[in-house]
Amino acid sequence: MTRVAVTGRFQPFHTDHLALVLHALSLAGKVLIGITNPDSRSLQPAPESDHRHLPAANPFSWFERLQFIEAALEHHGVARARYTLAPFPLDAPSTWPAYVPAGTPQLVRIFSDWEREKSRRLAAGGYPVIELQGEPARRVSASDLRAAMARGDGTWRTHVPAGTLKMLEAIGDAELRRRCRMAISGEDGG
Repeated sequence: MTRVAVTGRFQPFHTDHLALVLHALSLAGKVLIGITNPDSRSLQPAPESDHRHLPAANPFSWFERLQFIEAALEHHGVARARYTLAPFPLDAPSTWPAYVPAGTPQLVRIFSDWEREKSRRLAAGGYPVIELQGEPARRVSASDLRAAMARGDGTWRTHVPAGTLKMLEAIGDAELRRRCRMAISGEDGG
């Protein structure tokens, strides 16, 4: 394949995300990485994933997530010419071809009903889907990472790639705790 696409919220970009992008790079010369939920003002509920549209699930901006991914891939020696980053408003299928060319194969790792629904949506939008079966027991959960950040529990650090870790550490523990606390419970994070 010439190119393949991977999409996700990447809140934050973690080791499972990196593994999926690296797998995509083994399949194609170039990977298009679509960052979903690019605009927090246009998030919509999905019955298969009751949290995706909530502020609790989206503490990092589109630009921060782009930087997390770039830093992780650079640290892992992935040449910049091998990938493209773009917004991918998953809730607005009519816009998809503006960001990822129609017909681009989409790589989706299936863990739950949400990923099955995402795969169905992409196929309905005219994108061939390559499904990989995920192992739920070994899954890295971004929700768990955000909860650890909110608690000030550093265990999240072992589940993010080195480049992303550096970016998150630059934000700082106090700010991560504040953002994730505010997002999860509505607290002021103080």
